[in-house]
Amino acid sequence: MQVVIAGSHGFIGSALVPHLRRGGHDVRVLVRGPAHGRDQISWDPAAGRLDPDDVAGADAVINLAGVNPGSRPLTTARKREVLSSRLNTTGLLSRTLATLDDGPQVLLQASGIGAYGSRGDDVLDEDEPIGTTFFANVVRHWEAATAPAQDAGVRVVHLRTGIVLGQGGGALGRLLPLIRLGVGGRLGSGRQFWPWITLLDHVRAVEHLLTASVEGPVNLVTASARNADVVAALARAYHRPAVVPVPAFALRAVLGDFSSEVLGSIRAVPAVLDASGFVPVHADLATAAEWVAHRD
Repeated sequence: MQVVIAGSHGFIGSALVPHLRRGGHDVRVLVRGPAHGRDQISWDPAAGRLDPDDVAGADAVINLAGVNPGSRPLTTARKREVLSSRLNTTGLLSRTLATLDDGPQVLLQASGIGAYGSRGDDVLDEDEPIGTTFFANVVRHWEAATAPAQDAGVRVVHLRTGIVLGQGGGALGRLLPLIRLGVGGRLGSGRQFWPWITLLDHVRAVEHLLTASVEGPVNLVTASARNADVVAALARAYHRPAVVPVPAFALRAVLGDFSSEVLGSIRAVPAVLDASGFVPVHADLATAAEWVAHRD
């Protein structure tokens, strides 16, 4: 397929682009600034600038763009940036696709498993309503921004991504170095559910969804496990102890409002993904942790 990707330099995008190219797909990436070569397309989401002709020949668009909410304190200004960065990119792509009579018929749109808010031990599939937390409200507006494309008949999939287990970024970006040193441990009580998927299975799932007969929200997770079990599995894979817990108050002091994403409990299940026929390579937590550890 001919695929256009926004957000290609992030943690997931930097793995997805080579994965799709190895699979024989023709991938072009959206860049802010001048395009260099055929593989790049210039755009400016803040200014609402994207030439429809540049995406008209593609079969699908994958939008992973948006600032990382965990990279800086979530001040009021930062919260506005988190939301606007998602609405600007998603809205521009969606409106652009809606103008094309014979353009891409698939939009795989990044979203977040934080859509449901912290729900304790409740099992959450895609039929659950969106919650009321800051991140749930971000998801509500983010997914709604695809309406022009949906109304124009484009198949839109909302990729509600969970905790992505992999090297070099994502939710484990700060935790893995501590585990490798043998000073990692559960976060808070450790009883909160973390919905996880390996980076490899995430990019495989995205490729699968390019052609699967699926639309609407998809929980992009393999399973959910308690935080203490995730940390313990990773520690075992690195042959390290996991005995230094991080108290909730310390996480709140360091991460501010983003601590709710770490301490909240989201027991999400991949109901739609499973029904579509996707089979993960890393189907259990021990196998996933071993894969992460051996990526070093």
